[in-house]
Amino acid sequence: MAISIYSTLLPFPKLSVSSRKYHPFGGSNPSNLTIPTTSTVCTKALHSKTSDSLTSIITELEKETLNKDDQNQRQEDINTTHDERRLSDVWRELHGQDDWVGLLDPMDPLLRSELIRYGEMAQACYDAFDFDPFSKYCGSCRFVPRSFFPSLGMAQHGYHVSRYLFATSNINLPNFFKKSRWPKVWSKNANWIGYVAVSDDETTARLGRRDISIAWRGTVTRLEWIVDLMDFLKPISGNKIPCPDPTVKVESGFLDLYTDKDETCRYSTFSAREQILTEIKRLVEKYSGEELSITITGHSLGSALAILSAYDITETGLNVTADGQVVPVSVLSFAGPRVGNVRFKERLESLGVKVLRVVNVHDVVPKSPGLFFNEHVAPRLMKLAEGLPWSYSHVGVQLELDHKNSPFLKQTSDPVCAHNLEAHLHLLDGYHGKGHRFVLASGRDPALVNKASDFLKDHYLVPPYWRQDENKGMVRSKDGRWIQPERPKLDDHPEDTHHHLKQLGLASDH
Repeated sequence: MAISIYSTLLPFPKLSVSSRKYHPFGGSNPSNLTIPTTSTVCTKALHSKTSDSLTSIITELEKETLNKDDQNQRQEDINTTHDERRLSDVWRELHGQDDWVGLLDPMDPLLRSELIRYGEMAQACYDAFDFDPFSKYCGSCRFVPRSFFPSLGMAQHGYHVSRYLFATSNINLPNFFKKSRWPKVWSKNANWIGYVAVSDDETTARLGRRDISIAWRGTVTRLEWIVDLMDFLKPISGNKIPCPDPTVKVESGFLDLYTDKDETCRYSTFSAREQILTEIKRLVEKYSGEELSITITGHSLGSALAILSAYDITETGLNVTADGQVVPVSVLSFAGPRVGNVRFKERLESLGVKVLRVVNVHDVVPKSPGLFFNEHVAPRLMKLAEGLPWSYSHVGVQLELDHKNSPFLKQTSDPVCAHNLEAHLHLLDGYHGKGHRFVLASGRDPALVNKASDFLKDHYLVPPYWRQDENKGMVRSKDGRWIQPERPKLDDHPEDTHHHLKQLGLASDH
């Protein structure tokens, strides 16, 4: 009898196909939170022909997780989900209108679902990125924009990509940028770093607004990029980002990544900043008259870019429509570092940007930079140190998770595991509030944790680092030889980019 790995992983009630659809990357319809109440455990169909060892594993998992408290917790989530609230009615609260007061402890089921949904959009940056140095497309996106979400099994998210984002790799972040070892490559000086996407009409109706989403790529396996940081604050206005206060400062490496460009490279002709501002301007104008939101997400270094771009969009006033309506801007970030000083934090808050940072308490990245002078230091001491170039402060609201609370995960001190984005999404799925037992709420596949890590306990029988391209992308040609296939050429920048830059007063450098 064939036994799917999925059936051996989930010590919780089966979800019927009609109520929730799964795909290899863990995405699911986030607005359809109907969870069936059947108590059928997935192991029942396996007992007759499975081995004793497998049966004992499943029995152990049942004892470990399916007790009365767990069932009560899940039923509580079901009851909450079946109340009168709809996403379209409460989206402003979930988007941070009231700074998520009363939604984090206990954890609001709709908010959890939204956080996982945007987290999957950030994870898509990793799943679509070509990390392979033996590929001539290393550093690029593996898919063209029109097929981005379908290629990742995420078509049901209901978004379409409107623009890809690129950055020059000529700055001092060698552990963030990836380059091919081959002499003939898609681009010698650029890396793909994210995308802008817009909700389609059906999803817009479900969300209650047209959502413009920006997802920034971060770092998935190595944490050496922290060392690459100069850990030196510089005025944000020094890189031509408008700011009325010269004491507002951000980390110089983040700022350079966001604003630098290379006019000799077709993909880096415009900086990431210029790409973002022109696309947001275009989309806000295109969908004028509709209810809009701007939601920015990112993991790790991508979290820093998310916060920086949110500041820039609001400081520049691009979230204000022609008729004076203010489009809410929120950042939902994962495992992000500190970005700027306390003046930056205060300025961001005054502009109305809402930030919810999801962190693992054992992750070192959210503790950096600003190891000695940060928001945890006494206010009087921070006041004395605020002029120092290494005095940082986190922004927004923090949601703390703890991987030691999950019965699925190893009790490891590996910093890469603690920083893993799929692990954060797994922890979100099981989080119900401080002091509450860890119980998976939506049935998101725990096997996803090991997609690019070795974090799941061995008795779940999920190999580490299991996600890989078949034959490392090699295909057999018509004459029987194995070759790297050609990919469609990625578009660089829309033809109207310079036009929008000119309207923004930013075209003088071109």
